[in-house]
Amino acid sequence: MKIGIPKEQDDPRIALVPSVIEKIRKQLGVEVRVERDAGRKAYVTNEALEAAGAKVTTRDEVLQCDLIISYHPLPDEEMERLPKSTWLISMFKPYFDKTITEKLRKLGLKAFSMDMIPRTTRAQSMDVLSSMASLAGYQATLLAATHLPRYFPMMITAAGSIKPATVVVLGAGVAGLQAIATARRLGAVVEAFDTRSAAKEEVLSLGAKFIEIEGAKEDTSAGGYAVEQDEDFLRRQREEVQRRAAKADVLITTAQVRGRKAPLLVPKETVEKMRPGSVIVDLAASTGGNCELTQDKKTIVHNGVTIIGDSELAAQKPMDASILFANNVFNFLKLIIKDGQLHLDLEDDIVASALFVKEEEAAQG
Repeated sequence: MKIGIPKEQDDPRIALVPSVIEKIRKQLGVEVRVERDAGRKAYVTNEALEAAGAKVTTRDEVLQCDLIISYHPLPDEEMERLPKSTWLISMFKPYFDKTITEKLRKLGLKAFSMDMIPRTTRAQSMDVLSSMASLAGYQATLLAATHLPRYFPMMITAAGSIKPATVVVLGAGVAGLQAIATARRLGAVVEAFDTRSAAKEEVLSLGAKFIEIEGAKEDTSAGGYAVEQDEDFLRRQREEVQRRAAKADVLITTAQVRGRKAPLLVPKETVEKMRPGSVIVDLAASTGGNCELTQDKKTIVHNGVTIIGDSELAAQKPMDASILFANNVFNFLKLIIKDGQLHLDLEDDIVASALFVKEEEAAQG
């Protein structure tokens, strides 16, 4: 069996790094082929890949492999040319892209989506969403600190004292908690909100204040995502956010509902009540944004407030992001490859969740 690693089209990450390639070869008995310069932007050299035992070759040869692994799905025109026996592993996001499942079925391709792996204790080592969210939360805080025209920490100088910046984090999942921790390390005063009551203890443990709004719906089966709230709660939430935002220097928003548009937490009127020079970093930009004015993959200024919309901030740390993604993938490969060949246990909840094609189709693969 051969695994192919193509170069990402518009992303600096590489799906497998040398240390993981070596483990795949030795522990799983599988050959690995990597497109030349696939790791260049993540500072992974062709020489390092070859030293780990990978064959560095052309994209055409990589796309002839039995199993192709990439962070982003291949372009449609390339998937259409793949042999029907090809298996794919990527971040297909079938909850958001409603067309991808049928598209792959028509092409006769079998695919695993790493974002479909359940967010359970057993699957933690394969959880790409958490790995990337942690990096995104860290990077969001650094971006906010860079754009904010003042210090994060309190400074006492001969010329006078500077008050610490106030950071409000909306959504205390993995990204939010990392944003909180990073902002606290930089010396900011941090407040955080989440609809999940279980997040309160974690927020407090990081030295932040937890913003409580009563009446939130919770669902422990939501896989770590927030759940959709009724309009009365959303109204009260927006009012409280507006009150806090008016005093905040930075807003970092991370709230997403799986398979739905991101909840609107920061309407235009809230932005216009914020102080000039304030910063909003919206990590839900790709699913509509938590801020009404967010533009995905763009930084804009409205009424003196800088709004950064980016759901792929992890890509700005491509070295560590590649290592984490590669480790997540390797831990998943150990479930589906035995003696150098694909061997699927469809009674395994992790395998069954990641495989988003019909079970009988997978069996034929």
